[in-house]
Order: sequence, then C-alpha cells, then structure tokens
Amino acid sequence: MEKVYLIIVIILFILAISDLIVGVSNDAVNFLNSAIGAKVAPLRIILVVAAAGVLIGATFSGGMMEVARKGIFHPSAFSFENIMIIFLAVMLTDVILLDLFNTYGLPTSTTVSIVFELLGAAVGIAVIMIQADGGDFSLMNNYINSGKALAIIAGILLSVVVAFTVGMAVQYISRIIFSFNFKKTMQYFGAIWGGIAISSITYFILIKGAKGASFMTDETLEWIKGHTTLILLGSLVAWTVILQLLYWLFKFNILKFIVFAGTFALAMAFAGNDLVNFIGVPLAGFESFRIYSEAEGANPDSFLMSSLAGKVETPTLYLLIAGLIMVITLWLSKKARSVVRTTLNLSDQESVNERFESSIFARAIVRQVIHLNKAVQYVIPKSVLKRIEKRFNPKPFKEYVKNNPGVSFDLIRASVNLVVASILIAFATSMKLPLSTTYVTFMVAMGTSLADGAWGRESAVYRISGVVTVVGGWFFTALSAFIVALVVALILYYSQLWGLIVLIPLVIFLVIKTHALHTRKDKEENREVERKSILTMDGDSIYENCSDNTSSVLELGITTLSRSIDALIREKRKKLKEGSKAIKELDKTVKSFKKEIPVVLHKLTEESFESSHHYIEIIDYLREMMHCETHIIGPGYKHVDNNHSPFNPAQTETLRDIDKASVSYVMEVVQAIKANNYKLSEAMISKATELTEKITKAQKKHLKLIKKEPSSTRTNMLFMDILGELKNLILHVNNIYKSFRDFSNQNRFNKMSTF
Repeated sequence: MEKVYLIIVIILFILAISDLIVGVSNDAVNFLNSAIGAKVAPLRIILVVAAAGVLIGATFSGGMMEVARKGIFHPSAFSFENIMIIFLAVMLTDVILLDLFNTYGLPTSTTVSIVFELLGAAVGIAVIMIQADGGDFSLMNNYINSGKALAIIAGILLSVVVAFTVGMAVQYISRIIFSFNFKKTMQYFGAIWGGIAISSITYFILIKGAKGASFMTDETLEWIKGHTTLILLGSLVAWTVILQLLYWLFKFNILKFIVFAGTFALAMAFAGNDLVNFIGVPLAGFESFRIYSEAEGANPDSFLMSSLAGKVETPTLYLLIAGLIMVITLWLSKKARSVVRTTLNLSDQESVNERFESSIFARAIVRQVIHLNKAVQYVIPKSVLKRIEKRFNPKPFKEYVKNNPGVSFDLIRASVNLVVASILIAFATSMKLPLSTTYVTFMVAMGTSLADGAWGRESAVYRISGVVTVVGGWFFTALSAFIVALVVALILYYSQLWGLIVLIPLVIFLVIKTHALHTRKDKEENREVERKSILTMDGDSIYENCSDNTSSVLELGITTLSRSIDALIREKRKKLKEGSKAIKELDKTVKSFKKEIPVVLHKLTEESFESSHHYIEIIDYLREMMHCETHIIGPGYKHVDNNHSPFNPAQTETLRDIDKASVSYVMEVVQAIKANNYKLSEAMISKATELTEKITKAQKKHLKLIKKEPSSTRTNMLFMDILGELKNLILHVNNIYKSFRDFSNQNRFNKMSTF
C-alpha cells in the first residue's frame, strides 16, 4: 500500500511541474506588462531581468509554504489517506483551470485558485467524515480553518480596492509633478523619485521579505530588524546621490533604471509570494508521506496528520529547482504573451482596437462619472483646472509614439505600476498573507491608467467592460475552483485508484486540447499583427495593403456564399452551419478594418491624405457586402435547420444561374484589383448593371409564378430575400471596384504632382 502512496507523491510532483508552467504563463503579466508596455528594452533583456528576480525570489518563499499545509484546514482532523486525496484533487483541478484561463488570455489569480481548491477539496472530504460520524455539520469548524480562510479571502478582496486606489492616487500625484513632458522635470525631481522608488523596493523586498527567506539566519534577521531605520535612510540618501551624479555626468535614464529595478523586484516578490501556489501542495504531500512512512505499521485511513501542523523548513534546493522551471517557462511560454496583451490593451494610453465590447454596467458607470466630473469642475477654480489639464496634456507622449510604435504608456506610469505593486505584494508576503499578485498588479495598472486619462470618452466603456470581465473571471475562478476540487475529491475518495487512472489521462487530454486551441488563436493574432505591421504612411502602401485585404475578403466571401447557396438548395444543414460560422469570422475581420480607420488616417502623409476618402469608401462597401452575405447564409441555415420546404425546380435553377454569374463577376473584380488594372472599367460596370437587371427580371418573374401557383410562404419569402441581397451585393462590389479605380488614379496623380 505504501508504494501506491509513493506513486501519488510522484504524480503530485509531476503535476507541480505542470502547474509551475501554466502558473507562470498566467502570472508573467504581473511583472512583464510595465516593462513591455513602456518598451524600455528589447524583450530578451526584460526577460533576463525578470528571470533573475524569479530565481532569487524563489528562495524567499519558504515561510509561505505553511498556507498549503495548515492555512485552510486543520490537518490533525484528517487521516493520511484523506490528506493525500485532498492534495491530489487540488493539483488536478489547478492545472486544468489555469491552463484554461491562459488559453483565452485572461489573467486570473493562482492564489485564489489554490485557496478555493484547498477549501473545496477539504470541505468535500469533511462532509463525508461528518456524515459517517452522525451528520452534525456544526462540527465543520473542527475540519476547516474557517477563520484563517476568511481572513485570506478578505485580504485578497481588500487588495483589489487598495491596489486600485493607491495606484490611481500615486499616478495622479506623479503626473502632476512630472507631466507627460517629463524630460524637463526629471533634472529636478528625477533623482529624488528614483531614490524613493529604489529605497521602497529595498525596504519591502530585502528587509520585510527576508523573513521568509530559507537561507536567512536568525542573527542576520535580528541585525536587519535592529537597523531598519538606518538602512532605509542610508538607502534613500545613497540612491538619490548616485542617481543624481549619474544623470549629471552621463545623462543616465533614471526612469528606465527604476523600471528595470521594479521588474526585478516584482518578479522577486511574485516568486516569493506565489511559489506556494505551485509547489506548496506537492511539498505538503511529500511531508505527509514522510511522516506516515516513519510511523511503521500505521493505518493510512486512521493515521491522523497532526504532525503536519508543526513548523517545517522547506529545503532551498527545492525552491531553486522550482525557480529554474519558472525561468525556463518565462522564456518559452507563448500563453504568457497572450495574457500580457490583455492587460496592455486595457491600459493603453492611445485608442486601440478594443478587445471587449461595451456593457450596460460600464455605460452606467461612465455616465455617472461624467456627471460627477462636471460637478467637480464647477467647484474647483478654472485657473487650477487649467494648470492641472496642462500637466495631463498627452501631446508629448503622442509625438513619442509616432517614432516608437507599440508603446502603450510612458516610463512614469511604468515606474509607478512596478513600485506600487511590488511594495504591496512584498508587504503582504512579509505578513504571510497569500495576497493575489495578479489582482494587485492588474488593479494597480487599471488605477494608473484611469488617473492618466487613458480611459477617455472614446474608450472608457470598453476598458471598464474589460475590467469587469476580468474581475468577473476571478469570481468564476473561486467558484469553479471550489466546486471542481470538491467533485474531484469525492471521485477520488469513492473510486480510489480507478478514479486516478481515469482522471490523469483526462487532464492530459484537456491540456493538449487547450494547447491546440491556443496555437490556433495565436496564429490568427500573429497574422493580424503582421497585417497591421505592413501598414505604412505612403499612399501606395496603403493601397497595396487595402487591395490585398479586400481581394482576400471578396474571394473568400463569394466562395463561402456560393457553397452555402448550394448547401441550401441541397438541404445540407452541416455545410450551411460551417458557412454561417465562416462568414461570421470574416465579418469580424472586416469590422477590424473599420476600427483601424482612425489609425490609418493618423499615419497617412499629407500627399496620400487626399486619397483617404477612397479607403474609407472601400471599407464601408465591404461592410455592406458582408451584411448581404450574412443575411443570405444566416436565414438559409435557419430555414434548413427548421426543416421548412425546399426550393422548387424553377427557383433552384434561377438561384444556380445567378450564383454562377455573381461568382464570375466578383472574381473578375478581384483579378482587376490584384493587378491594379482598370482599363476595362466601363465593361466591368456594364456587366454589373446587366447582372442586377437580370436579378430584377428574376424577381418579377417569380412574383408572377407565386401568384399563379401559391406554395410555401416561408420558402418564397426566403427566395425573394436572397435575390434582393444578391442584387445589393453586386451593387456594393461594383462600388468597391469603382472606388479602387479612383483610389489608384488618385495615387498616380499624387505621384505626378510631387515632381
């Protein structure tokens, strides 16, 4: 029997490695988003700094490991067998949940997941034990450390409010001091700001965080405790003087140094605080197995784990190995990049293609804030408001972004994000509170972006909706972690080894499936990034990019439509469903073109700006064309799905004839656009006119037939609607063709006028 439990311990450590990988993929956003968002250096340099912080921070997490062993439940109330079931259920659940969130690029809390998984699994086993003893559920406190669990949960929720508020306040004050044109003020306040920032990091990471370090001796800790004030003041003075001298002598970039130091500190604080989430449970399982093995002849289902409540030192070697795995994951994980993109999108200073749609809740908040802002402006003197507005004028940042594309915010905000978040997290670590680093860093970033004016009238509803979605995901994490862990614990309890044999392959299958899903999503996003990257500032490049995109949409759209019409005639429900899905995805692509119009116009040069209205026309006609295709395929799918009557032979023949002519015309337009050849424009326009007249005649003919020979009303209405949408589609494609012709001629004229 002991061999079975040894296998379980090995499985726990294998799951720990997997959990480290998916956990770091989720939590990398916590310490990477500020440095990446401000583009302080190439990504590889940022990763080197973060990796060093993670590796060192891993050795500081020894004191946090107690949370996994006795923070949520009383180990003395559970037998060795039940403890191992709890730990196994927690790790299986954690890998699945974190990997799922990473796949969709949503930052969630590894701390919340581990806390609620421990709580759910422990409650599940406790319920079984209470029922076996008579069913008195008032005894639940004997099993669950409810006071500690509630304190942890309250601390996590409180951290959300504190992080947002502190981040917003510090950023507001910092922006008033430095403004967006901070190069002028840096020579006066830069060294002081750097001294305060680095001293704060030193105090909370080195002094407070040292309590949990596995290598710190009692004598060293005592000396640090007795000289705290001296170290803090010395650090402040020393760093201020050093940074000021470096600035005077070498024009040293103080803000970049702060961001690098903050990235290192936050990576260190993350490893110190969150490593327990990944290896705390397996280490507790190993310790439980060691205690059980030493008690020779003990019965696993009656041997209580009272010894687990004592103090246990975590070997530094284990922590370093875990830190090394985290570092490797940091470099290789693509899912980490997806999670970073979500946070940067929500905190970007400029308008972006918002990932989230607006919601009723977000719109209500924005309306109330607008009313409140008007009331505040009425009270504050206009002279004061003008001075504040001047400090918050983002024009210098916009000029900087023109020469440095991809920057989401400036170095002032990046430094505030890192300093505030690292202080809060390190302080919580020193108090042995498993505060969520994800919650803190995300809410600090949201607070600073709000204070910086990034959530303007153009983007506020979308940003707030995004924040609400992410925060809602956190509550979903807690609920799902509790329920899934409880269910898994019950399955393992009643099925024993057979349940484990089934669950392990299931977890592997789910991880493989989510990996495949993320790979597909990642490829789509990379194609989108590549498409945007070739969008340059001259008219020829804009024309080339627009023609490539439009040709692709026209070709894919008409092909999908033709296949769907054939499927509708032959009543192939599955094919119609595929067509409906494909056309929806294509419609999303065209919507993204529409959203990019302000960005494109902003990039255009004066010479090419004259042709910009053609670009806008083409996008508008593309949108209208997609509406036509959507209104053909969508109702067609519903018609077949509801088993309504098929088209009669005359309708079928007409549809096939018009469909064939439509495909032929659209493909000719595609070839003309690709070749940039509009010599036959009159013939092409005439062909479109002939085709629309042909559709009109078909409509009139079938109206007469319907009157003579009434048949299915639904089928007749669908048939007439399809003809109407096909006519509109040809008109819009014809307009696209003419706009491209004029676009091309305008570019040639612009070229000639520059000579």
